[in-house]
Amino acid sequence: MQKTLYFATHNAHKLEEARQILGRTVNVLSLGDLGCHDDIPEDADTLEGNSLIKARYVWDNFSVDCFADDTGLEVDALDGRPGVYTARFAKNNNFHVNGDSSDNWRYLLSLLEGKTNRSARFRTAITLIINGEVYQCEGVVNGTIAYRPFGLHGFGYDPVFVPDGYSDTFAQLPAKVKNSISHRANALRSMLELPVLQKYFS
Repeated sequence: MQKTLYFATHNAHKLEEARQILGRTVNVLSLGDLGCHDDIPEDADTLEGNSLIKARYVWDNFSVDCFADDTGLEVDALDGRPGVYTARFAKNNNFHVNGDSSDNWRYLLSLLEGKTNRSARFRTAITLIINGEVYQCEGVVNGTIAYRPFGLHGFGYDPVFVPDGYSDTFAQLPAKVKNSISHRANALRSMLELPVLQKYFS
């Protein structure tokens, strides 16, 4: 019988990605499946801190084994920004074009105009709570920022992020390919390799 872990997210894209990566091993359920519709604050100054806040909220309020993630895009030409503010980069800087998540990559491209150093990385921090014990791990994918968006798939900054070793953006790559190399995939695989989960599944 599959073990169940609750993923502390309301993001359908992230949930589907996690299910595709973990599906054979773990029954991944969402906050909605738990009956939690709260907007959990993410006010830490690190990715690890934000993932811990979300996982602890679920454990403290529902006492179920769970995990949470937070992802940051770190752009070398911007001294590592947007980092922990990745999801609200445009909003925090009063940049508004479409009023959706595409504003983030539009704002990023505006800051990189004229810059030839396009190197960047996505980093995902995960906090796992099993029986009240806290474990953390991370996953990274290196790449570059394209000069303009390409592709219709994915979400967030996917149209402008080209992973190393590929000529296509995350938004152009098939989901199966992206989910095999992404920051979240690497973080989830690291989570699966934690001794506590190996014991959990035995």
